[in-house]
Amino acid sequence: MKTLKYFLVVFAVVIAAANSYAQEVVAPAPKYPDGVYTKENTRTRRAIPYTHLREADVMWSKRVWRVIDLREKMNHPLYYPAQPILDRKSLFDVIKDAALKDGTITCFGNPALDDEFKMELTKSEIEKQLVHWDSTNQAPDPNNPDLMIAAPIKDVDVTAEKIWKYWIKEDWFFDKQRSVLDVRIIGICPVIEKVSGGVGTGGDSPQFWIYFPEARPVFANQEVYMRHNDAERRTLEDIFWKRMFSSYVRKETNVYDRYISEYKLGIDALLESDRVKEDIFKYEHDLFHF
Repeated sequence: MKTLKYFLVVFAVVIAAANSYAQEVVAPAPKYPDGVYTKENTRTRRAIPYTHLREADVMWSKRVWRVIDLREKMNHPLYYPAQPILDRKSLFDVIKDAALKDGTITCFGNPALDDEFKMELTKSEIEKQLVHWDSTNQAPDPNNPDLMIAAPIKDVDVTAEKIWKYWIKEDWFFDKQRSVLDVRIIGICPVIEKVSGGVGTGGDSPQFWIYFPEARPVFANQEVYMRHNDAERRTLEDIFWKRMFSSYVRKETNVYDRYISEYKLGIDALLESDRVKEDIFKYEHDLFHF
């Protein structure tokens, strides 16, 4: 009898915990759903946990920095819609809302020089970071209207329409326990185009880094457009997990800690990027003999 009571108490505790978790994690269903049914799958999804990895099982690894150019057609699901709609948002809007409204994503400053997640940004610092300033505009001198002086002018806020690239930092490694070459993204950084005198110059202006494993639960609950079937949409987590994006390498670990652009230019830089990709592919291929 005591054993039965014990199991009943444990069962009640488990059910109560599950209900409280569902109430905390799952967003309420809309009163007027925009469709013939209420979508539950994406709202209740959880990020797939990484396979446990021991240091002793990593027999080879290489850190790589990549660039995802949103102007490429394959990467459009990360860019569109430029303005949030009922069931979809761009990757930048997802990151911004999670950082400013929900506080579920932490942003790190000094993105151009530091990608090691050292300097956490507060919400007010993030808001300041998302305002672009152009210091090359000219304005009349208050003391002499005929003289033009440089005047820092506040430009429009940084929005998803202005994000044209993402930098990602990832580790490739060979796990001898599973005999697979695997990759895990460590960080991601939205990038806007530099503006001078109100005109884009083509340079990169990184905004902040986010720690990718922390953002995975958020990405798992945000669906993206799929070309052939609206009933089987993927999520942002799927895009990165399945590597459904196009990118090129901007840096690999090296003794000089330099970027490809520092020693290669033009077509040679693209060829060097392909060389890094080919080296990673050949490493896995050459491990096995048929």
